[in-house]
Amino acid sequence: MSTTTGVERKPLRADAQRNYDKIVETARAMFRERGADASLDEIAKRAGVGPGTLYRHFPTREALIDAVMRDWADRINADSDEAAASELPPREALSGWFSKFVENVGIYHGAAAKVMAAMDDPASPIYRKCQILVGANQKVLDSVRDKGALRDGVDAREVMRIVSGIATVVDQSGIGADDAEPMLAIVLDGILVDPSD
Repeated sequence: MSTTTGVERKPLRADAQRNYDKIVETARAMFRERGADASLDEIAKRAGVGPGTLYRHFPTREALIDAVMRDWADRINADSDEAAASELPPREALSGWFSKFVENVGIYHGAAAKVMAAMDDPASPIYRKCQILVGANQKVLDSVRDKGALRDGVDAREVMRIVSGIATVVDQSGIGADDAEPMLAIVLDGILVDPSD
């Protein structure tokens, strides 16, 4: 089975695939309810499988988070394609892209902090999702750069660290994604060329 990460997963027996799918769907629901640190034993119990079954499929919490985030990565890529192809002025296109990211990563309480922590950790299963995110951001920034609106020296990875930091603040403080707009505006002011220059 090919995934967005480009990593192949061995086909599972039908019963094992059902268990895998039940665990992922249950984890997705529980991460929304309780955050990315939800009890793995409770996830197994709600999914109707034993803890051993969960750990055979997902030996670490990060491996389970990685599986839950597959559709998230697809959404990130679709959003970046839309932003990169946008006919909107660069600031509006970039603002929309950042806002959607904050909203998407906020679906799972605690996910923004885990994404930030894994950004430079190749041993983490979430690292691949971080690379997808950095690549998506690079695509959007390149489209802004092609329009002559991006300051020299702006690095996609560093911008994602800042925006992920804002997403973490939103997530941890309990404010709404809309409340991130003033913080994102500061980032935009810092990376975009001032039209009056």
